[in-house]
Amino acid sequence: MSNSQAITVGVVQGSLRRRRVDVAGTVFAAALLLSLLFTLAVLAILVGDQMTRGLPVLAERGTDFFSASLSSRPAQAGIAQGLIGTAMLTAMVALLAFPIGILTAIYLEEYAPNTGLTRFIAINIRNLAGVPSVVYGLLGLAVFVALFRALGVGTGRNILSGGLTLAVLVLPLVIITSAEAIRAVPNTIREAGYGIGASRWQVVRQLVLPSAVPGILTGTVLALARALGETAPLILAGAVLGSFSTGGSLGDLFGGPYTALPVIVYDWARKPQEEFRALTSAAILVLLAVTIIANGFAIFLRNRYDRRW
Repeated sequence: MSNSQAITVGVVQGSLRRRRVDVAGTVFAAALLLSLLFTLAVLAILVGDQMTRGLPVLAERGTDFFSASLSSRPAQAGIAQGLIGTAMLTAMVALLAFPIGILTAIYLEEYAPNTGLTRFIAINIRNLAGVPSVVYGLLGLAVFVALFRALGVGTGRNILSGGLTLAVLVLPLVIITSAEAIRAVPNTIREAGYGIGASRWQVVRQLVLPSAVPGILTGTVLALARALGETAPLILAGAVLGSFSTGGSLGDLFGGPYTALPVIVYDWARKPQEEFRALTSAAILVLLAVTIIANGFAIFLRNRYDRRW
């Protein structure tokens, strides 16, 4: 080794030993950590406060709290009608938004040409995902409620209007998450399918979708969890703060007034009685439990399909 090479090696080694500390990066990472800890602390305080108020109600009422109907008397009020309404809305959102959203994502990622129109549509879908939920409630009031009223389905303020409103609300989220999951599939998988003579649909159905299923499931369930907690769109789209008739015919069930668990929470929180505030906390805990179960189910399915693939 010549003298110049030895000097160069020494300079490089010296610079590596005297590596400067990234002060700005360290400060930024510390600020992010403090923000995360502060957010978790606020969340823990809120959840702890609701558990302090709601757990005694659940322990005292037991299954009666889940099976009792709505009532103006706190000792007799329950969330049975809200659970039925939430389950029906969830089923409608899953049946309407998920197939349309996933098929739209498949078309945009696998079939649509890369033109200005396609990019314009994709940008607008992302913009729609950031629209406040109350705007979708106004859309449901102006379109779906008016449509069912014109068709003679009651007053139009029924569970069909609410389900369609929530489906439109989560549809952009389903499209975006599904498209991201499909885009994350390596192109080598597609090229391998085309190399053995498979058609585009065979490649999408047998290669692309199975590998994208974990991401699609996670995104769709997260979108569904958002729909479970929405209140403003349901109120504007006809959800009532009173009762939900579940014992009549199908026409009464789908064409009459309805309610849901978030609407019940909103209604009870407005009442002045201290007993209803405790019931509100108990209903919030039930809504949190339903959301956590849905997310846990999504994680289970994602891990299962990931291992299978």
